Amino acid sequence: MHRVAKIQAVKEMEKTYSAKVEGMTCGNCALTISKVLEKKGATNISANAASGEVNFTTGDSVDVNVLYDVIDDLGYHVVRGEERDESHAHHHSHSNNNIYLYICIALTVPLLLHMFVSWPWVHNVWLQLALATPVYAIGLFVFGKSAVRSLKHGLPNMDVLIVLGASAAYIYSVIGLVFFAGMAHNYIFFETTASIITLVMVGNWLEHKTVQSTGSAIDALVKLQPQKARIIMVDSMGKETMMEVESKFVRAGDIVQVSHGDTIPVDGTVTYGEVQVDEHMITGESVPVRKVVGNTVIGGTLVVDGNLKLKATNVGNASVLSNIIRMVREAQATKPPLQKLADKISAIFVPAVLGIALLTIVVNYFFLHNSFTESMMRSIAVMVISCPCAMGLATPAAVAVGLGRAARNGMLVKGGDTLENLKKIKQVVFDKTGTLTTGKLQIESFVSTLTDDNAFRAVVNSIEKHSGHPIAKSIVAEWGAAADVPFKKVEEIKGKGMQAVDEAGTNWQLGSEQWLHTGTDNKGYDLYLYKDGAFAGAIMISDALRPDAVETIAELKSMGYKTILLSGDKKEKCERLGKHLGMDEVYGEQSPEQKNAKLDELLAIAPVAMVGDGINDAPALAKATVGISLSESTQIAIQSANIILSGNHLSVLPKAIRLGIYTENTIKQNLFWAFLYNVIAIPVAAAGLLRPTYGAGIMALSDVVLIINSLRLGIRRLDR
Repeated sequence: MHRVAKIQAVKEMEKTYSAKVEGMTCGNCALTISKVLEKKGATNISANAASGEVNFTTGDSVDVNVLYDVIDDLGYHVVRGEERDESHAHHHSHSNNNIYLYICIALTVPLLLHMFVSWPWVHNVWLQLALATPVYAIGLFVFGKSAVRSLKHGLPNMDVLIVLGASAAYIYSVIGLVFFAGMAHNYIFFETTASIITLVMVGNWLEHKTVQSTGSAIDALVKLQPQKARIIMVDSMGKETMMEVESKFVRAGDIVQVSHGDTIPVDGTVTYGEVQVDEHMITGESVPVRKVVGNTVIGGTLVVDGNLKLKATNVGNASVLSNIIRMVREAQATKPPLQKLADKISAIFVPAVLGIALLTIVVNYFFLHNSFTESMMRSIAVMVISCPCAMGLATPAAVAVGLGRAARNGMLVKGGDTLENLKKIKQVVFDKTGTLTTGKLQIESFVSTLTDDNAFRAVVNSIEKHSGHPIAKSIVAEWGAAADVPFKKVEEIKGKGMQAVDEAGTNWQLGSEQWLHTGTDNKGYDLYLYKDGAFAGAIMISDALRPDAVETIAELKSMGYKTILLSGDKKEKCERLGKHLGMDEVYGEQSPEQKNAKLDELLAIAPVAMVGDGINDAPALAKATVGISLSESTQIAIQSANIILSGNHLSVLPKAIRLGIYTENTIKQNLFWAFLYNVIAIPVAAAGLLRPTYGAGIMALSDVVLIINSLRLGIRRLDR
């Protein structure tokens, strides 16, 4: 008991904090902040570059402002208390970085020309100095502070590597220009200085764009919540008045009026009215759902027919929509941060290179008795030759070609790591409505006891012409050419269906199973037709299957992938569709929370690709190893996904997976060459056997080899 009490006391002394951190825009930023908080004793740390939020737990006695100061000292800014988000300054900073990037590109391109052309002016060393110096100064300004601060905290990051490589090349070149004027061309590496800085800045720009796109998914969800709500106020005399307020001011227990065509502003329970609600954006249900007194409704769904009053239940952070937003945030936070390979190995690579460079001076000067100048030159040559040029190009070159190939084949890919992650996929999960199907209602089948099918079509079509229900409109659109049956009387029974009397006095009823059908035969249809109280027929409504769905599932299965249907639609419909397509597993009637939980189960088994289109799919799309959406999907699904199939063709999906496999293989080949270059070049340079001129040639050759190997991605076949 004493031990339990002690543990409980410790838990009570801990406190969890959440803060907005400006400037944390990439995976490397989040990684650095996480490490420094860990060193300061914080636990349960979650630094999310997509949302710019940091969450952590620490002792209640710890002054959290001290930890915030540590984050500030890294070059970021923690928004504290009531402090307003200085978004203007934040955007201004990114604007400046873009200007620096444009300047660096403009100055680096002429510097690289001397490697390919023999024009005299591009080989002028003083011109090269003039072009490289501004780029080097910008590099020190952009990366220098971060490099120094990371070293101060004992957490060397990619910026240290950038500054080290660029400085070594620049200083080596300046020394060669000043002290070896007669043969300065043997010591000039100004293009290396500029290319290191410019390539990394381009990579950072691409990463920032990817993070921005990911973060906008949450913004789109927030905007989905209706801004206004009509609250019904009752005075002491029992008189009702209506007041329009902002949705955020609605409190649990308030009575809210919602009319035909309105979006429901908050979660609640229906207290008056019968309505048809389109919930497919939240639940995946393809057919509007009837809601009567006592039923629950979800904020963000649309009333397509009728009017209602609801009693607000879950408001603010407790609402279904807020929970989905929370799940998207958590899914984004649990994803591996976007970081370059050099970030992962910099903790080893940086001190190793410095150690080898220092050892080169010592061995050459004290043991080989070379002059100090020669020893220093060999030492700097080691750093120049070991600069991360080829290593930094290995992944971006392959990814750039892969992304271009994807775009030409109808695949819009977010983030370079997406193509790499596709190779890991073992399971492919599909939503139903709008993904495997088009989302457009159609008549799947029907049964009839009338004299012939044409008579059945004529009666149903003539009745449905008098209804504005979405199902009725789809039937009229499909059977509109059927003969017209004249009726003396047609009326709509709210929440149930239609009834009519023809000129012969026959009574017809067309409506739901709950209203009309009590028999044991012909169960499970969406609409039933009764003639004078007797069963006359029934209709099954479904949304149309995409024309390439069968082909796509069959191809994925032939490639060895497990296919899974995960939908919020009715279990019976999902099982029928799954059987028709040959899916390995089928899960129907899944809420957003259940979808998220099921995806966790599947991810524990093997990496998962999730293909979806609705708001209810957004958390799963963000959580999956790779999220895939169609271009006609909801905006939130598109923004949460890693890949958008721009032509709405599912048949492109197998090609995307193959492209991911080929891209990852190309990256591995590139990295092998890049590492092989460093493994061979560093000791050769340390021994003084590799002159800078030859080193530059080999370095240029390594880049050319990587580019040529990457370009092969542009011509490889993707259909096998």
